[in-house]
Amino acid sequence: MNFIATGIGAGLVSALLAVVFLKETMSAAMLAMLAPLPILIVALGWNHRSGLVATAVGTIAIGAFFSPLDGLGFALKTGLPSWFFAYLALLGRPTSAGTMEWYPIGRILAWVAVIAAFATMITVMISSDGDFGAYEGKVRQISEGLVTMLFQPAQQGAEDARAALVETLATIIPSISAFGFSFFLSLCLWLAAKVVAASGRLPRPWPPMPELAMPRSVLLAPVMAFVLTQFEGFVGALGYALFGAFLLAFTLQGLAAIHERTRGKPGRGFILAGLYLLLFLTQGIMIAALSLFGLADTIFGSRRRIGDRPNPPSTLST
Repeated sequence: MNFIATGIGAGLVSALLAVVFLKETMSAAMLAMLAPLPILIVALGWNHRSGLVATAVGTIAIGAFFSPLDGLGFALKTGLPSWFFAYLALLGRPTSAGTMEWYPIGRILAWVAVIAAFATMITVMISSDGDFGAYEGKVRQISEGLVTMLFQPAQQGAEDARAALVETLATIIPSISAFGFSFFLSLCLWLAAKVVAASGRLPRPWPPMPELAMPRSVLLAPVMAFVLTQFEGFVGALGYALFGAFLLAFTLQGLAAIHERTRGKPGRGFILAGLYLLLFLTQGIMIAALSLFGLADTIFGSRRRIGDRPNPPSTLST
């Protein structure tokens, strides 16, 4: 069957992209982040079952050539999330007007954040064999390496500040990892949708940026994250991972809200270009500001939510 053949090819390509990370170079790491892309493309363009085939093939290939644990990590972090997002994107049901109501993209973004946080922690637990002490040792080593680039060993009176910075970085590394993972998952989903739409195989219209809006139920995520951070061990680390993942989600919603509010206004192109330039140059500052704007947009629900209804679609259109 066609979806099996495409799934096999996509699974092998995705597995190859995932394992180039072992070269430990920046370019290899960037390629590894694109590993979900082949699975998303075949799942959106052919059938969500192609995504399952690709996940199985990639898992078996990595498990056979490396280790079953590595294969499991691929399935949990790359394969199954990619299939699930494509499955949600293809959910649709006919309306009384004879049109299709599709699963809202804002809800998919919320799922991206949740799954990115949990996948990050599952990967961490697998890589550290479930030993939190070993995990702490690894993140502290990474933190010390980063701080060394900022502090010269000969600097006097900087040891206390250096130690505090190492401790802070070691604590928030799950947030940074989940933020980055959420970004690349979102990017891969968007790229896959654009590629499949360009080929004419995407069953649904892909909504523009201004229509991205998460449901109010996601406001529970920051509360849950705060509660989890009060615990020790991997539970507390999961709380920080949730913070990071939803920081990205609310940042994207903040961008979408600005896109919507500038529609039809003179100079919109210059406003958006300036916004993205500031985002690139200031990074952390603008991310914080946009995430707060996105959080407020979710709380007050001031934007029109396209297709966001109490009961999401429950039948698959393909």
